Amino acid sequence: MTEHANEGNALEPAGGGPLEADGPAPQPDARPHRRLPARLAVAAAVFAAAAGAVVLALTSASSPARVGSGVVVIETNLGYQDAQAAGTGMVLTSSGTVLTNNHVIRGATDIRVVDPTTGRGYKAQVVGYDTTDDVAVLQAAGASNLKTISLGDSASLNTGDAIKALGNAGGTGSLRAATGTVTDIGRGITVSDDQGGSESLSGMIETNAPIQPGDSGGPLMNSSGQVVGMDTAASVANGSPQEAATAGYAIPIDKAMSIAAQITHGQASTAIHIGGTAFLGVEVEADSYGGSGAVVTSVVPGSPADAAGLTPGDMITALGDQSVSSPEGLTEIVATQRPGAPVSTTYVDQYGATQTANVALGSGPPR
Repeated sequence: MTEHANEGNALEPAGGGPLEADGPAPQPDARPHRRLPARLAVAAAVFAAAAGAVVLALTSASSPARVGSGVVVIETNLGYQDAQAAGTGMVLTSSGTVLTNNHVIRGATDIRVVDPTTGRGYKAQVVGYDTTDDVAVLQAAGASNLKTISLGDSASLNTGDAIKALGNAGGTGSLRAATGTVTDIGRGITVSDDQGGSESLSGMIETNAPIQPGDSGGPLMNSSGQVVGMDTAASVANGSPQEAATAGYAIPIDKAMSIAAQITHGQASTAIHIGGTAFLGVEVEADSYGGSGAVVTSVVPGSPADAAGLTPGDMITALGDQSVSSPEGLTEIVATQRPGAPVSTTYVDQYGATQTANVALGSGPPR
């Protein structure tokens, strides 16, 4: 596994892990629906995320002076995986504050927001993200005069209500709509990725609208065109993204907006990360002999770890004043740091000697 941000382990829309839902329903496969990875050789440019808070103030979505539809396409480069991915986002402010799923941007070294109605693209910075509830907020650099979404009340939804999901289905770069009804409220699900990881989400809106890969982060709208949820995942009968979705799931918009407000006001917590993600630049694994630490399997060229002289085979045992007992422990410790922070790294080299190196952490992909 990797340190800091699950590099190489981002959630994918294809493949199969079980989706477990409340109640005795069958257990189809579910995928967070945002990505259509294209295995391309892309530059591993490190993305420096914004650390500043943004005041969340919605503007009128009906203003004739606004441009766009309020729904944007999100394109990401996963530089450390030599891949690209696509998802959807919702515009919250006319200056380009965008709401999406965290898994849409997880592992991204470069993020671009595109208004499909005008073709205008903007480089986006990460304002913050919630790793527990799968919510993220972006800021489109240089954006202005954008149309914003019209918010509804997810608490008013009832089973049987007509809804419409809108998103970048299939990763085509254009918006497509899928219609259906609300089939359940308050579902708990476990979404699995094809790397063996999973995340549990509660209070989800279930729908029979055929949500597809690329739709993640897009709006689930009521019959009045108001956003009542954020499309997040779908289950398919045989675990293949090519199969028709048997159920779709959306985060209630009331919950998503509450988290977005905390992010834009800079209110960090154990789940909410504000600003850029610290980066050491190593992939690590557990010690095969059962030792306590994180064994380096590879070092990113030009990274802080590379500059400090760490090499494959070294075992990191402490970062700063915190002991490292496992690869997961190193990930969590780095995640609590800020890009640019100076830290001492203690490790046992391949000859059994304990070494200490001072490093300044870089800025890497969100986790």
